[in-house]
Amino acid sequence: MSVFRVILSIIFPPLAVLDKGCGSILIVTLLTCAGWIPGVIGALVILNNDKNVTPPPTYPTYPTTNNRRTRCDY
Repeated sequence: MSVFRVILSIIFPPLAVLDKGCGSILIVTLLTCAGWIPGVIGALVILNNDKNVTPPPTYPTYPTTNNRRTRCDY
């Protein structure tokens, strides 16, 4: 979240979430129509929600299907 986005969300909240999708724009617009402060809070929450967070590392797993016979299969 950049400083420019924070200032833009304080001045005009729907414009700050323009690239976050149609649903976010609609929610922030309705909140701004209900009151300026709910619109600013909604825009800041949406801007703070970062969906590009990298997931934790995965460890290699063993294959579930093993075609080789083991001692227990005989």
